Amino acid sequence: MTAGRIHSLESFGTVDGPGTRFVVFVQGCPMRCAYCHNPDTWEMNAGTLMEPEEIIAQYHRNEPFYRNGGGLTVTGGEPLMQMDFLIDLFTLAKRDGIHTCLDTSGIAFNPENAPLMEKFERLMPLTDLVMLDIKHIDPEKHRDLVQQPNENILKFAAYLDEKHVDMWIRHVIVPGWTDDDTYLYKLGYFIGQFSNLKALDALPYHTMGETKYEKLGIPYRLAGVPAMDQKTLLEKKKVILDGIRARRAEK
Repeated sequence: MTAGRIHSLESFGTVDGPGTRFVVFVQGCPMRCAYCHNPDTWEMNAGTLMEPEEIIAQYHRNEPFYRNGGGLTVTGGEPLMQMDFLIDLFTLAKRDGIHTCLDTSGIAFNPENAPLMEKFERLMPLTDLVMLDIKHIDPEKHRDLVQQPNENILKFAAYLDEKHVDMWIRHVIVPGWTDDDTYLYKLGYFIGQFSNLKALDALPYHTMGETKYEKLGIPYRLAGVPAMDQKTLLEKKKVILDGIRARRAEK
């Protein structure tokens, strides 16, 4: 079994997949999202080393709370940066009948890397749900927002469909950054092609992480950007849904 670098654990998560969940926050992420509220998870070699067996044992301590549609979620940081650990953890989870959810940006997916793809082929049968956070549908704006390309992220969405792994799409709506109706519609049109799409989470940008940047001495790129209000959020989600419906109407 491969130990994982863990940032923290949450025993009763309610926003990281269906039901009440045991949530594992892994350490390390190559993304630099302008709105990231956990910059303390970026460093790859930090965190606490934990064995998969130890994490599953902690899950079982509160198992009755997870039985009604809940399970285990691994988020981050970026879980796909620790593939061996993830495979071992999900292997134990499926042995015990635990619903597994992977919350990821998809940034580590690379169809041209054969050894890596072998690991994905092992991971997919162990994964019940992927919550894929697509930061921006436009390549240039995506790179500006997170300092990484989005080509392989979009390919990962298609790969999940090919492997029949249920997918929830997450998209953070940031005023002036990700709230343009043209791109929101394009995002909906893109994800509307996939038969494995089970849900869409349009998440409102908030400013709660700004104080972390101050404490860590990291410049906050979105200083002065207001939080997204609920009314506008619902309007923006509707634009994405319109794109989904348009794509599905073409089938």
